Amino acid sequence: MRRIAVANTPEKVQTFVSCFKKNPARALISNLHTEIEHLEIGGLSFPFSVNSGNFCGNCYVCDPITGYVDYALDETRNFSESPFVRGAVRALILASAPLVRATGLNNIVIVNNWLFSTNPIPHLTPQLARELKDRLIARYPDKIIAIRSLNSIADPHSIAALCAEGYRTLPSRQIYVFSHGGLTEAPSSNMKYDQKLLKTNAYERVSNDQFHERDYDRCAKLYSMLYLDKYTHLNPQYTALFMREMHQNNLIKLNGMRDQSGDLIVVTGLFVNGNTLTQPIVGYDTSLPIREGLYRIAMAIGQDYAIKNQLFFNMSAGAAHFKRLRNALPVVEVMAIYDHHLPRHQQYALRTVEILLKRVGVPLLQRFGL
Repeated sequence: MRRIAVANTPEKVQTFVSCFKKNPARALISNLHTEIEHLEIGGLSFPFSVNSGNFCGNCYVCDPITGYVDYALDETRNFSESPFVRGAVRALILASAPLVRATGLNNIVIVNNWLFSTNPIPHLTPQLARELKDRLIARYPDKIIAIRSLNSIADPHSIAALCAEGYRTLPSRQIYVFSHGGLTEAPSSNMKYDQKLLKTNAYERVSNDQFHERDYDRCAKLYSMLYLDKYTHLNPQYTALFMREMHQNNLIKLNGMRDQSGDLIVVTGLFVNGNTLTQPIVGYDTSLPIREGLYRIAMAIGQDYAIKNQLFFNMSAGAAHFKRLRNALPVVEVMAIYDHHLPRHQQYALRTVEILLKRVGVPLLQRFGL
């Protein structure tokens, strides 16, 4: 496999942070309460979020309690064909909720937080892992120090370095990764069909430099139709201002499709960081017939970009069966946390949650292919 790299250039990080310095967080992401700062260490730059724990139900991209309780409850809809399992899992989550809240995971600093569902991280050495937690503990002595979006395919050495420095790893979800350079399989039949659909549909392809000021509201609306209305309002509620800031500052590359009237009906935002690609923005007009294949088109744009540019593509979580049929590999994502500077009762709560997630949560994810 070709080397997987995440660049985090200082210019890119500072541009991102400046977007949140000149705009209130809630103007960019409606369900977000956090502060965004940046840190330069060991020649690397990192944006990071700072949460005080004062807001209940804050977005999971900066509040893990929302992810482990509220979002987990919402995800039990995936067990609809097995009511007994669904009921048992819901009961377990509700019973564990007080313990999860006792961890203080909402009073947290999350390193490398780009406020996307997936935030690939640069390679970490033991020295970098040590300096990160030492610098941040000195500045925020009462907060958990965390790094999201780690997985054993992209980050085995970083995970080992973090564990060697005393970080715990809390499983969070199962994600899917695709690497054109590392997978030897021929394109699946679904991938071939997607690429054909991408080229032969009745709509006009829109590239990054063909998006205009009038399009940002529509981008936010299409994203909302899919990720908020169809799935859950617990997902990041990206606004038109967020779309504008990310696009005009060259932080995400927008692509999509227009209908004959010139209206966007598909949008996707690609986040390229070094040799790694994520697709944090996906949306389409859900009022149109399924046979139009608009979701397939949106996802094909991302996979096509990864193949043409030979990028490691972290396809994130969700639509598990869809992604498996496109040669994506499942892997459990973890969040590394450092808590040794915190009160013992908080450490005990975190250790118990870690055990529950590894012994119960991970087997459920893998058993049901979520």
